[in-house]
Amino acid sequence: MRNYFENDYTSYKYQEGILYVTYHEGVSIDLKAAVKIVEDRLFIHEGLHLPVLVDIRGIKEIDKPARAYLAIEGSTLIKAVAVIVRPPVSKMLSEFYIRTSNPIVPTQSFDKIEEAIIFLKTHIS
Repeated sequence: MRNYFENDYTSYKYQEGILYVTYHEGVSIDLKAAVKIVEDRLFIHEGLHLPVLVDIRGIKEIDKPARAYLAIEGSTLIKAVAVIVRPPVSKMLSEFYIRTSNPIVPTQSFDKIEEAIIFLKTHIS
């Protein structure tokens, strides 16, 4: 499995059974970007179901079609998602996303990476 990959929106790092997805600082995510992000993430997965830590602190904005796409298609091959937020802005984005998009995998937001990793380790097989 490839351990690191990067595109215009995110970087991906696979470490100790968890895939880390970090959004670049100041990115705006529309549907086209969301499709690219999921496509690249699936490339990294190599068919494996993995827990994923997503750091959204760099996101400037994300539109509704992108949120909807990430909630459904973005859940492919994911066991659980821990979303890293920066209160209050990205925390509000994350809570809004979880509440309105109804992700199909266990999804929680955290402001501390250590807590997110503890949550995700319960989903490593």
